[in-house]
Amino acid sequence: MWVLLFTLDDYVPRYRDRVPTPGLVIRPNSLDISFNKSDPQKYAQYVQHLEKFLERYNDSAQSKNEECVSGSFYLQDGPKEMARKACPFKRASLSFCSGLSDTNYGYHEGKPCVILKMNRIIGLKPEGEPIINCTVKENYLQPLVAVKLLITKEDYNKELTVECRIDGTNLRNNDERDKFLGRVTFRVKVVE
Repeated sequence: MWVLLFTLDDYVPRYRDRVPTPGLVIRPNSLDISFNKSDPQKYAQYVQHLEKFLERYNDSAQSKNEECVSGSFYLQDGPKEMARKACPFKRASLSFCSGLSDTNYGYHEGKPCVILKMNRIIGLKPEGEPIINCTVKENYLQPLVAVKLLITKEDYNKELTVECRIDGTNLRNNDERDKFLGRVTFRVKVVE
């Protein structure tokens, strides 16, 4: 057993052929987001979940990471003994959805923020500029990683289905056998 464990790499899984395209994960960790914008108790769980999730992205937590050159890949192909490092991702870059200027993440306005996280695929180097595209079946479009759902009064008290897909030259998101490949679907209901 010891010999087998000695052959394993702490940073790269031995078999990586099962997941060719990154999946998307949504925060708050719910595929059904339903709340009353007038009652903070009804959306407090979503706000608390986002706050806890984003704590790791505070400047103090990110200060140990190394600055990276924008637009280039940060390769770490050194020996196993080499310490692995990461580029910082500052919470403030999420703008209105960072929780820094709006501690309610838009829920009190009926325009909630959701955070989409792309799963890491070791060795994947996307071609071009990957974007996140979210659509509501009512012609609503809100791109980018931090998504503020601009729900109108006409949509209150209705269950809206939202699907987010990652689009890129060499990224797949349309395999009907795998409904979660490069996309996430969730429901939102705002009660007035």
